[in-house]
Amino acid sequence: MTAATHSTLFPQVPDSADAVLEGLDPEQREVATALHGPVCVLAGAGTGKTRAITHRIAYGVRAGILHPSSVLAVTFTNRAAGEMRGRLRQLGAAGVQARTFHSAALRQLQYFWPKAIGGAMPRLVDRKIQLVADAAAACRIRLDRGELRDVTAEIEWSKVTQTVPADYAPAAAKAGRESPRDPAEIAQLYAAYEDVKRERSVIDFEDVLLLTVAVLQDRHDIAEQIRAQYQHFVVDEYQDVSPLQQRLLELWLGERDSLCVVGDASQTIYSFTGATPDHLLDFRTRHPGATVVKLVRDYRSTPQVVHLANGLLAQARGRAADHRLELVSQRPAGPEPVYAEYTDEPAEAEGAARRIRELVDSGVPASEIAVLFRTNAQSETYEQALADAAVPYQLRGAERFFDRPEVRKAGIALRGAARFGGNDTLLDDVVDLPSQVRAVLSGEGWTTQPPAGSGAVRERWESLAALVNLAQDFAAARPAATLADLVAELDERANAQHAPTVQGVTLASLHSAKGLEWDVVFLVGVAEGMMPITYAKTDEQIEEERRLLYVGVTRAREQLHVSWALSRSPGGRPSRRPSRFLDGLRPGSTATAGRTAAGGAGGIERGIPGTRGSTPKRAQRVPARCRVCGRTLTDAGEMKLMRCDDCPSDMNEGLYERLREWRADQARSSGQPDFCVFTDRTLMAIAESAPDDERELARIPGVGMRKLTRYGADVLAICAGQSLAESTDQD
Repeated sequence: MTAATHSTLFPQVPDSADAVLEGLDPEQREVATALHGPVCVLAGAGTGKTRAITHRIAYGVRAGILHPSSVLAVTFTNRAAGEMRGRLRQLGAAGVQARTFHSAALRQLQYFWPKAIGGAMPRLVDRKIQLVADAAAACRIRLDRGELRDVTAEIEWSKVTQTVPADYAPAAAKAGRESPRDPAEIAQLYAAYEDVKRERSVIDFEDVLLLTVAVLQDRHDIAEQIRAQYQHFVVDEYQDVSPLQQRLLELWLGERDSLCVVGDASQTIYSFTGATPDHLLDFRTRHPGATVVKLVRDYRSTPQVVHLANGLLAQARGRAADHRLELVSQRPAGPEPVYAEYTDEPAEAEGAARRIRELVDSGVPASEIAVLFRTNAQSETYEQALADAAVPYQLRGAERFFDRPEVRKAGIALRGAARFGGNDTLLDDVVDLPSQVRAVLSGEGWTTQPPAGSGAVRERWESLAALVNLAQDFAAARPAATLADLVAELDERANAQHAPTVQGVTLASLHSAKGLEWDVVFLVGVAEGMMPITYAKTDEQIEEERRLLYVGVTRAREQLHVSWALSRSPGGRPSRRPSRFLDGLRPGSTATAGRTAAGGAGGIERGIPGTRGSTPKRAQRVPARCRVCGRTLTDAGEMKLMRCDDCPSDMNEGLYERLREWRADQARSSGQPDFCVFTDRTLMAIAESAPDDERELARIPGVGMRKLTRYGADVLAICAGQSLAESTDQD
């Protein structure tokens, strides 16, 4: 477990606002304390972004700056919202609303429907495939099951991009989408789908957002009522925001700017749903006064895993690549990633299962191992291979833990035992909480040893075993806890969808693995045609596939296994090759020719005070000239020195060494590399010019306003030959 991404299962609630900040690194602390004005957090994988924003909310609440009921934190999945609520509860900030965009909008729509529209609100449908099928029948268009899914996805994309049926064809062409059928037919099906919904008085999930936006646009009184309720907004995974969600957020905000967004353009993997990183990348343009904090300290993965992740993006192209973050691992060294080639897919699955069996036998918990693949269709081969190796597994994306029948029945049994335990003979001879739970759940099918094999029986046992393990952890953290206390904890976890760990290897697609992490990750099927997927044709689609693999790599904490098969079936022609994304990274391969993207270091950029909404005019650049020979300078290093590299230097060597010693002290005290204080070139420029005042120091490239404010007094004192103690005494 790592400091930034994990806490103990049942931590003590911090006893003060300042205690909430303990354990945060300098950048995380900046996020937590930047409670006013717009804030943009660019957070790389494994850098503790959820930790930073939950501590930000909790610090604001505990310090009395934010009222819990005035904060709305929004994210994209129920699991992520549940995790956020759980962490806020552990930090003493219960009462803060943490919801998905759809959940928050649905709650508002249900409340204001009678006032805004009147009558009963239409029924919300969970699945729209049947409605699409009925629309196709009405249009006399035959769609097979795959086409039904594809047409449904096109309708969803149209709605989140606020595209009406008549505009579908030109909008799809502009976005570069490959329509599953003729665009005119898609538009016809889309219009028929909307007709079917109206006839049946139902709405879908996209309608929830569309209708909420319509109400807030048309009814200023309702918009003001919501704005009076929520005055501070936090948006997680901001790179996944669609145009429709961005419009809803703008209506929630009104003219205010109390907004904190968190995201990573390099983890944009849902553009096919309408998500775009543009809102994240353009945040500083829309909010010139924003504070931008970059989190690059990776607490999740070893340096070896981080090196591969950085290498994957080094050859990336496009706007997201231009803003990529160069991760810096904070963990001890681990094993190098393992690369394996197999003759066919069944052999690849058997090889992975065999290695997983060895890991489990050596003591690695099955729940800390994952097998990640590009498409759900690849799952079956690995299910069979793991079952043959007697390795328990669970499918990611299956039924929610607290919605499982065996978990609901277990909860009822535990609640009954807590209420009437004195009359239960099962509890006569047990005194401690874990023993009580084991006794109660033994009547529901739990046994000390798991059942043989896999399947439904094993899955039910794994669910009950997760509750037993949770009880043990709960009792260890709170020795005086009773069965009633555990039941209350389970109720809170169910409300937050904060599920306990189920023992079993996780099988998941790369998309569904987003936001999760394991000690050991097997990335399988990493071959051309699968990664990137065959239908990824455009540069943008190829780059999204690269980012998808990056997400997979960064799920691993300690060990990473990457494999591919040369053919699909045994005896097939070995025509496949490893993914192009591994070129230059796996042993024996050479790098693909192409532009290398510049990585972004961590740090903090403060906004322009007093600016809102408008983009400041860009100052006209004056050509930089060498102060010795007068030649125009183009090299960035020469421009910092304001002279050609081969022109004579008048640098004060003693001053340069004193500045270097001071920089080393500053870097040590702040826990960051030397160059984050000042680069060598900037120190040389300072030593050459020996500025007398702040104005002269500010003219030196590399000394921005933030560094001038933070380090200016020290640097000027050193340049004047004073000790820092003398400078402090004079102040």
